[in-house]
Amino acid sequence: MNHTFKALQLKAQHQVYTLLSGHNLSKLHGEGYDFSELREYQVGDDIRKINWMITAKFGKPYIKELHANRELSVIVACLMDASLYFGSANSHSANAKQTKLAEVATTLGYATHQSADLFTGLAYIQNQTKETPPTKQLYHIEQFSQTLFEANLLGTRLDPQPAIDNLFKRIQKPSLVFVLGDFLEEVDLSLLAQKHEVITIIIRDREEEHISSLGEVTLTNPQNNKSLETYFGKRSKQSYKQKRIENDEKNAEHFTRHAIRSIKIFTDEDVVSRLITLFV
Repeated sequence: MNHTFKALQLKAQHQVYTLLSGHNLSKLHGEGYDFSELREYQVGDDIRKINWMITAKFGKPYIKELHANRELSVIVACLMDASLYFGSANSHSANAKQTKLAEVATTLGYATHQSADLFTGLAYIQNQTKETPPTKQLYHIEQFSQTLFEANLLGTRLDPQPAIDNLFKRIQKPSLVFVLGDFLEEVDLSLLAQKHEVITIIIRDREEEHISSLGEVTLTNPQNNKSLETYFGKRSKQSYKQKRIENDEKNAEHFTRHAIRSIKIFTDEDVVSRLITLFV
């Protein structure tokens, strides 16, 4: 087994069973997911709970009341392609983002196991989907972790929306869904958020957000391995920054509108210290 990967697993396992001890994942879902009753809508209720069929029948809004579910279904869905293979002078390695994504997924897996909840792992990589069926077995969680760490992403490009649509169709039981990726493109998670509690975890390298003026440089696109010799100066830097900010603001507005929580984790940050904010 790769020594770097083994160290990643041991670190995640140690932190979950020490630092996250007592922070049960079930705290992340509000009232739960088991159906309880229908009642009339009241000011302040979550509009996502409105039952439109009953509302249309009676001519006034009704909502579905839920009560706590003892067993939580946790889905960790990873959107992966060569954009995770980002290399810069300040990066620990060319695939630091992929390694960090694997660490985050591994930590969530161990946390799910510690809470005795049901874990499902999904990795979307270009034209293939790697799935770990619902499990409580640590072996399967670690196998999924290894799949993420070892995935060959160079030369791949994932269209995120078909992957998200597929994710929506796959998940039958209302679940807590973590969607991991670098989110360098706009996504639509509205359908997913209507049925499930969704949390997005954005994986970034700091150089992606604070890129330097490089001057004469050869840039290589890891998605198609094409290279471009260009001058990357102040104007190019500003143009890149503006497009990145516009993309992030659109995604952030979308997440807020659909009550999707989101956190960003940089490759040089400690995973547990960032994730723990979701558990408190």
